[in-house]
Amino acid sequence: MLDAKLQHPLAENISAIVKMEQRILDDRTTVERIGDAVGSFAGSMAFVALHVLVFAGWFLVNAKVVRAIPAFDPFPFSYLSTVLSVEAVLLSTFVLMKQNRESKRAEHRQQLTLQIGLLTEQESTKCLQVLQLVCARLGIDSVGLDTETRILSQDTVVDKLADELKSRLPPE
Repeated sequence: MLDAKLQHPLAENISAIVKMEQRILDDRTTVERIGDAVGSFAGSMAFVALHVLVFAGWFLVNAKVVRAIPAFDPFPFSYLSTVLSVEAVLLSTFVLMKQNRESKRAEHRQQLTLQIGLLTEQESTKCLQVLQLVCARLGIDSVGLDTETRILSQDTVVDKLADELKSRLPPE
């Protein structure tokens, strides 16, 4: 179980994330909400079950197994093929719309993560610099002589870091 003092900051963080996600959901247009609903339904077992039932009914009626309903699309079921083609085009569009929105949400989260990471880097660097000053004031020289600590206590230049990473990564 977490200490009560630790729960408060965690609760605040969770609340901030929930508010951010809720704001993203609330900011959707009506068309986006409809698209999300269709995309979600298309990826569900209810969608599969509905299609199995419709196809079974279509086949049974048009194969003249169910005699109470006259056949309207005899084998090779050309109307069914047309309906399924139109449905496939529409569904793929809805799914792509939903994926694009999810991609934008993921990009937003990645940007937020990057900002937090950069802030954490700045805070860590500043802490190391303050510790070096404290050690110098107390006459503790071993920390100041440590090469790794000296390197880590330097300000990180993000542009240089990005350029170095880009130059070392294999080409796409």
